Amino acid sequence: MTRAILLSILLCGCADPPDLARGQRLYDEHCAACHGAKLEGQPNWRARLPNGRLPAPPHDDSGHTWHHPDAVLFGITKHGLVPPYAPTGYQSDMPGFAGKLTDDEIRAVLAYIASRWSAEVVKARTEMLQNQPRR
Repeated sequence: MTRAILLSILLCGCADPPDLARGQRLYDEHCAACHGAKLEGQPNWRARLPNGRLPAPPHDDSGHTWHHPDAVLFGITKHGLVPPYAPTGYQSDMPGFAGKLTDDEIRAVLAYIASRWSAEVVKARTEMLQNQPRR
């Protein structure tokens, strides 16, 4: 089993391999319009837009999604960029999907995203998360 599949299982929170095809379908339907069909994000995603908000970041190796713990990724996807995932008053175009996607569907999307990361990123993420202090 590849590291990406193992990571996908961990993100899924289940013992069975996640349904990556389902995750891709859901990503295509709910996420690709902003984060890109190839997870590439919006152009100049680090530069603020005229409205002060940041463009949607990539979810591929070039972005920072893989830097975040699973619980944070799940929380941002479910609730949006609100506290505790962003500072109070932070303005973002990232909606919460609690009313649109079930928890299992969110996990499937996150597993799909993780399945696209390179072996190098998966290794770096594993090491980084292992070295984070426990809360």
